[in-house]
Amino acid sequence: MDLRFGDGKPTDEEREAVDALLGPPESSWEGADRDAADAADLRWARGGREARNRRDLLLPGLHALNDRVGWISEGALDYLCRRLTVPPAEAYGVATFYAMFSVRPRPATVLHVCTDLACATAGAGELCAAVEARLGPESGVKVERSPCLGLCERAPAALAIRAGHPPSGDISARPAFEDEAVQADSGGPGAAAPGVGNGKGRRMREPRYATAVTAPATPEAAITAATTPEDAPPEPAPALAVPQTGDPTLTLLRRIGTTDPTSLDAYRAAGGYTALRRAFALGPAGVIREVTDAGLVGRGGAAFPTGRKWQATAAQPDRPHYLVCNADESEPGTFKDRVLMEGDPYALVEAMTIAGYATGAHRGYLYLRGEYPRALARLTHAVARARARGLLGDDVLGQGYAFDIEIRRGAGAYICGEETALFNSIEGRRGEPRSKPPFPVEKGLFGKPTAANNVETLVNVLPILTMGAQAYAAIGTPSSTGPKLFCVSGSVRRPGVYELPFGATLGELLTLAGVRDGLRAVLLGGAAGGFVRPDELGIPLTFEGTREAGTTLGSGVVMAFDDTVPLPRLLLRIAEFFRDESCGQCVPCRVGTVRQEEALHRIAERTGAAAAGDVALLREVGRAMRDSSICGLGQTAWNAVESAIDRLGAYE
Repeated sequence: MDLRFGDGKPTDEEREAVDALLGPPESSWEGADRDAADAADLRWARGGREARNRRDLLLPGLHALNDRVGWISEGALDYLCRRLTVPPAEAYGVATFYAMFSVRPRPATVLHVCTDLACATAGAGELCAAVEARLGPESGVKVERSPCLGLCERAPAALAIRAGHPPSGDISARPAFEDEAVQADSGGPGAAAPGVGNGKGRRMREPRYATAVTAPATPEAAITAATTPEDAPPEPAPALAVPQTGDPTLTLLRRIGTTDPTSLDAYRAAGGYTALRRAFALGPAGVIREVTDAGLVGRGGAAFPTGRKWQATAAQPDRPHYLVCNADESEPGTFKDRVLMEGDPYALVEAMTIAGYATGAHRGYLYLRGEYPRALARLTHAVARARARGLLGDDVLGQGYAFDIEIRRGAGAYICGEETALFNSIEGRRGEPRSKPPFPVEKGLFGKPTAANNVETLVNVLPILTMGAQAYAAIGTPSSTGPKLFCVSGSVRRPGVYELPFGATLGELLTLAGVRDGLRAVLLGGAAGGFVRPDELGIPLTFEGTREAGTTLGSGVVMAFDDTVPLPRLLLRIAEFFRDESCGQCVPCRVGTVRQEEALHRIAERTGAAAAGDVALLREVGRAMRDSSICGLGQTAWNAVESAIDRLGAYE
């Protein structure tokens, strides 16, 4: 491969950031400084095959640079490419794919202010204007209007990220360790995040960076978070996002608010690792049979039977098998996985171990949203603690089964919630969806059989094994079994994550959340979902019930809007979101999302026959996207707008 590099050189800080991740370069081919002793090694290539096998470290390498400096220079990108033998043009395409990276100089501190649906209705526009007016170019802070940050229950929200090493004593980007044994295992309190590996049996060390989350945000709080993150108040406990905390009937949320999420001993005392022991007693086929008999389906929106997916993966003769946990929940209005990871991280570690055992995988990848710093801290700590206690590693629970988990951070790309786009992202490529077939159970991550599930789906496996498939299936309805988590936000008095059995009605859920007077519409399923009217609150919250009602349950978003919310502005924001998040790979989505936004802009400015013509155009564009886009983003980009026109009469 002929790699063409530019003339840019990395700074000492950039070189150090890459070397901390990859280790020092072994030759001039990898970017080591030349001297008389090794100048001759430029006459032939060495180590290219090994370097190419580390292509999957491109995304962590970009994070390492961005975390340390705040942006990715040409010289730094070239150096990283030399270390991995990746063509710089390809790496540039990857770096520019993600919203959290920048290839142009910018301040070390970036303040992300959410302007998506829940935050927009809570005054995000005024918040942004106030912050931008006070944080000018001389402030050293870059203010960016961001899509959903997954903090909808505390809207409006802001996230500050400061590149470089955090000040001493700053713990915003550091896990809270239980004891000195874990500190030693992870390199100490000031070391890189524990539990992050490179998939080749070697631990990676990431540069540290400081973060501060403020929600609900005021201009003063957001500015403090950006300028002095060490002075920002700590985030509230995850339990505050669960209005039902302490309810003894809860299944998935029962430990949140009652069990210390940082303590493995507390987790085990509350029933943790009982499910894994039963899994070993049942064997892989027995686990899959229990999951199948329980009727568990995917909770991310597609509702594919989990047992069938696991069985198809386990049956593949090709080796190795992989397990991927999709924790990149970026659907506007969705925050249930964040609450689970922050409030009950060991449950996810245990569930991933069970899923790996059932599918014959010995390595699991947890792909986590880059905008979730506390979830990252909690999970890295949980992985390190589980490994130290023999619950991960070469001999899990002394059963002769080897399994370990590697955490990979996303970098701001909604499309990476699509499983094949996520695989490409982990592999160090642009997060663009792949054509199917072949399906992931045949050729997934690294071209090997892969089972991919989201956080909520995996956590449901624990009660299936502890209470038994039949008892689990008795919850909910015959077609939609078990409990379901709903993310309720917007015009309600008690926003948060609610757990209800499938079959509860939309009205019952909104009554629990305290819906406000003047309800105008409810958005189900997020930006990719659909609106329903206030007179449709009897819709049963099941996959089949919402389908029969002409809408979708999706990932469990329930966003209420009262009559003070300008509906056309919401629809325009949804169109802007899909335009920004389209990966651009296929024409129907790349062009259609732009045309949809343009038409909505024109409708907002005109009425009558002119608006009617654009509504007809919207329908034509929407059908084209739905019928011919490669993945679910383009196929669902028209759903919310269509439902607002047809069910709510948005432009009448």
